[in-house]
Amino acid sequence: MIKFHIDKRQKSNYIYKQIYERLKEFILDHKILANNKLPSKREMSNELGVSINSVATAYEQLLAEGYIYTVERKGYFVEDIAHFVNGNSAKERELPKHLKETPSDEKGWLSFSHIKIDHSMFPFYEWMKSQQNAISQHTTELSEIAHPQGPFTVRKTISDMIGLTRGVTCEPEQIIIGTGIHPLIHQLMAIQGSNTKIAIENPGYSRIFQILKSLKLDVLPIGLDRDGIDINGIKSTNPDFLFMTPSHQFPTGTIMPISRRVELLNWAATGDDRYIIEDDYDSEFKYGTDNIPSLQSFDRNQRVIYFGTFSKTLLPSFRISYMVLPPKLLERYQFHYSDRIQGCSSLQLYALHYFIQNGDYAKHIKRMNQHYDKKRKQLIKELAVRFQNRIKIKDAPAGLHFLAEFDTDKSYEEVKEKAKQEKLEIYTMKHFLLGDDDSKPKNIEIVIGFASIKEDEIAEAIDRLYRVIC
Repeated sequence: MIKFHIDKRQKSNYIYKQIYERLKEFILDHKILANNKLPSKREMSNELGVSINSVATAYEQLLAEGYIYTVERKGYFVEDIAHFVNGNSAKERELPKHLKETPSDEKGWLSFSHIKIDHSMFPFYEWMKSQQNAISQHTTELSEIAHPQGPFTVRKTISDMIGLTRGVTCEPEQIIIGTGIHPLIHQLMAIQGSNTKIAIENPGYSRIFQILKSLKLDVLPIGLDRDGIDINGIKSTNPDFLFMTPSHQFPTGTIMPISRRVELLNWAATGDDRYIIEDDYDSEFKYGTDNIPSLQSFDRNQRVIYFGTFSKTLLPSFRISYMVLPPKLLERYQFHYSDRIQGCSSLQLYALHYFIQNGDYAKHIKRMNQHYDKKRKQLIKELAVRFQNRIKIKDAPAGLHFLAEFDTDKSYEEVKEKAKQEKLEIYTMKHFLLGDDDSKPKNIEIVIGFASIKEDEIAEAIDRLYRVIC
């Protein structure tokens, strides 16, 4: 008879679970040999002083997991289970220290991050109403897997909106919704040939640069001039794809003039299968004048792939972005990704549909433009007063960041380390330089994001920045 003790006082562990765990342990340790018969349910219940139901439940779980088998009218028997190969000790199985995570402590930190947004003015009540509409109107759709490119209703709403606000010419069928620019770029470029060349602005978006490199593509950083990406550099390298941010170059903030846009569109149109990837990441925010039209709105030859996101205008955690593919690329995309599962939450997507349709999105954008413009002007003014002639602000009245150049003897490494000591989150230009660049800059350039910092924290943040730089 198998003997072990059941603690009936344990409230956290059911009796059947204790029986199951002990028997499983005996079987795996081969203390009960293969093909040996287990006691009957009645015998086991009498031995342990528990109910037959508890024993029956434990046996059924062991049977379901393959530890035992039954023979009709004879009872339960132990399966023939191989011995485990000698494994590592418990200590050796522990997660290595360098892989362990510690909770981030943001207490006392201030941020000039270009990534963050101001969530304090997000209209949560209106968004929840849109979610309620989505639940009441789309119960069936919410219980099903959405179209690989996203629900058609949502794509139609997005195509109408960007046609009105950005001049983008497209049909809903051309839109692919995804959980961010990065996965969409990965999907698009993963179906290109291994000899594909793609040019990217330098300085530019380092995360996109790394994604493209990880795909083993030939990635060509191209420098900038006062109008944006250097057209001569593009012509000399002759890439198949060109990734760029014409409406608000990231990170310098340059707004590309129409003359350079036409040059680039003509370059794309006169080559075989040349495409421009336009990342329109924060074009909703423009101060003083109307929004800059998208590059895609000038495209006459279907050579621009347009990317947009709601991460800057709504909340980054919503993870809703999209790309607009020309018909030729759309065919190729659909061929490769017809079985793809849409990654975005259908509830969030339908909520977005109603949020846009009822005008709440447009109201929110207008309100945030006024809010960000006020904060931006205050920050620029106080920076100029604090740093005097030691700062040169390269201000383009658009987006959620601007570039500031500082006269200092410190290196980028020293600035980065001092910023940590001051608990000030900043991103220097070095972070966005693509490829190797060992040259020592004359001055330090910092990308100043102003979206997340509170107005009453600006003075303190500038004081910390002054201690970092000077």
